[in-house]
Amino acid sequence: MDSNRLQQQFAFILEADKEKNILRQTRLSDGTTHENDADHAWHMALMCILLSEYANEKIDVLHTVSMILIHDVVEIDAGDTYAYDAQGNSTRREREEKAADRLYSLLPDDQRDKLRALWEEFEEGKTPEARFARALDNVQPAMLNNATDGIEWVNHNVRLSQILCRNKNTADGSAVLWDYAYRHFIEPNVEKGRIIAD
Repeated sequence: MDSNRLQQQFAFILEADKEKNILRQTRLSDGTTHENDADHAWHMALMCILLSEYANEKIDVLHTVSMILIHDVVEIDAGDTYAYDAQGNSTRREREEKAADRLYSLLPDDQRDKLRALWEEFEEGKTPEARFARALDNVQPAMLNNATDGIEWVNHNVRLSQILCRNKNTADGSAVLWDYAYRHFIEPNVEKGRIIAD
């Protein structure tokens, strides 16, 4: 056994625990508290296992779940950037690159390269797995926003045009899930005035 390797792995695992402290703008389904990045990743991983049959293309579920579980680890350093925060999104990639450099370097070289590649794959959104993961990354908060009567859409004065722009590639990962999300999560909240129609 390579004790240095194991020490590095546990160092990363312990650091990843900090993801539980990164609060997102989306609330849990009961509306009482905001979800954290670990909640979000777990929920998306579960969704991937249950909903993978709706991916536009056949996907490797374990590969996709792995990508989902590490996609927001960089936010330990970079912080969560709200989907509709134009200023924050202008520096997001730079902050996350720096975070990825530090965080993945805690791992042994082979795992550093593997996890970093998974993160880059998610960010690029070019593989079937990445397209489906990114679709879930958009559908999951829409589902929770709907479950909480659109409270955060209202609090942030979110416009339909912003949601459509953010989701311009969601159907590339799953046309079925995007159609469902639009009809069941987004459209009713536009009709109720929780999302600003524009």
